[in-house]
Amino acid sequence: MVNITIDGIKTKVPENMTVLEAAKSIGIDIPTLCFLKGINEIGDCRICLVEVEGARGFVTSCMQKVYEGMVVRTNTDDVQEARKNVLKLVLSSHEKKCLSCIRHGNCELQDLARRFGITDIEFEGQIAQKIVDDKSPSIVRNTAKCVLCRRCISTCKNIQEIGAIDCVNRGFESTISTLEHKSLGDVNCTFCGQCIQNCPTAALHEKENIDDVYEKLKDENTVVLVQTAPAVRVALGEEFGMKVGTNVAGKMVTALKRLGFDKVFDTNTGADFTIMEEASEFINRVLNSNEEKPLPMFTSCCPAWIRFIEMEYPEYLKNLSSCKSPHEMFGAILKSYYAQKEGIDPKNIYVVSVMPCVAKKFERQRPEMQNDGLYNVDAVLTTRELAKMIRQANIDFKILKDTGFDSPMGEATGAGAIFGTTGGVMEAALRTAQDLLTGKDLGEINFEEVRGEKGIKRSIVNVNGKDIKIAVSSGLGNARKIMEMLKSGTLEADFVEIMACPGGCIMGGGQPIKKSKERREIDIRKLRANAIYTIDEKSVIRKSHQNPILKTIYKDYLGEPNGEIAHKLLHTHYTKREKYN
Repeated sequence: MVNITIDGIKTKVPENMTVLEAAKSIGIDIPTLCFLKGINEIGDCRICLVEVEGARGFVTSCMQKVYEGMVVRTNTDDVQEARKNVLKLVLSSHEKKCLSCIRHGNCELQDLARRFGITDIEFEGQIAQKIVDDKSPSIVRNTAKCVLCRRCISTCKNIQEIGAIDCVNRGFESTISTLEHKSLGDVNCTFCGQCIQNCPTAALHEKENIDDVYEKLKDENTVVLVQTAPAVRVALGEEFGMKVGTNVAGKMVTALKRLGFDKVFDTNTGADFTIMEEASEFINRVLNSNEEKPLPMFTSCCPAWIRFIEMEYPEYLKNLSSCKSPHEMFGAILKSYYAQKEGIDPKNIYVVSVMPCVAKKFERQRPEMQNDGLYNVDAVLTTRELAKMIRQANIDFKILKDTGFDSPMGEATGAGAIFGTTGGVMEAALRTAQDLLTGKDLGEINFEEVRGEKGIKRSIVNVNGKDIKIAVSSGLGNARKIMEMLKSGTLEADFVEIMACPGGCIMGGGQPIKKSKERREIDIRKLRANAIYTIDEKSVIRKSHQNPILKTIYKDYLGEPNGEIAHKLLHTHYTKREKYN
């Protein structure tokens, strides 16, 4: 511990702290722009400048470590003027179309301009060259809105270990780009969207599909069905000022009804189908593993992970479960079983998925996600896009009354809910696999081994007298570690769950964007995960194979899990993909 003084306040802090952290610990908020704790700590933007007694010039508080006797001043006239001039220089080359910007009202640059009272910029800077890359189905990149904070680079390179983007050129010519300035859709980007989550402006954002959905909602000849993922309900409320982790499922359904959707279904039901198929597939592999269906088996719910393995480790594609992801399975059921039951021509059904993920937009248009010439899902909206539609419709979300999901396709189990967090797919699969192997309800519900925030979790679970080696990872950087451990023989596993986003779907690229200050103060991942587990704990049925709707559909339509009809509708295949087109 060292004794320091900040703005006249004497305090004692750990010697490995930065000035920024030390100031925060005593209630002094130093502004930042490029800083993201644990992700981007490079001191590039200079917004966090402070004076340190005895130092020559200003120092960056996000980089400067404290030391015994240090005296810091964060709010002098010189400090404020320096920060203000730095910010004006950033703004001078920025495309200042704030009112029409997708991040208007949730932009860290805009917040700083307001905080420093900047209403006019006397510097006549040259506006950065505007390049809009919207070729990818998931992510739009706009260089004119980039502030060169490099948060996206650090996220992609250091956390996800992809490196699809980097800074090229020098000085004013510096820009964030890709290999040979190709589109994100033509390089090794997985569309995980973590760069969007960490961008302080609108230089990166999802490719919106709102207008497509509105067009179908107005078409009287189209039956528009919507399904919502488990992670959406524990994050959507944040867009309307509600506490992080609030479960707003009931209000969400009410809002979707008011928007004009004909039926509102729960993707958790799709997750139950996924478990039935995936657990059965895993059991088959355990009992009859061969070259075509080897162990370990990888889960296949995450489209960014699928794109990653197709590009980076195609030799392991046989290890992937052939199951479609929950919303794609559900879309296939809606356009077959449900259409037949309701007497609707599948061609007149338009399925919308509300997802916490931007990679789902890419997944939706994969040619493998079709049956009988029809895509299983026709449009994907992120949590943010749904919030935008609700605001556009003048709906006061916070005062809405709760409405339940539509039957008969809206009934789901707690197992389906936990898909939203890392380890959830594994836990749900184990709940069902143990019962299917023994032919009994063993009553075992919670598998604590796969829970928690660790990026990689390994354990051995005994199922019907057999030890099953399992591994769970979240974040593509950790996925790469898992794959390299498997290649080197330092990891033995039978079943592996991988999610591209750190923490799983609750922290997906399509979820509400939290500013860097909020993220320093609130454990967003923990609060959302706790909400997911609470949904599971309060569920009457917590095992997928006990869902009565599934039992009915398998009996009346699909037959056995992994059977001929189920395989045609609910399974797919994946192929090697080049990193650069």
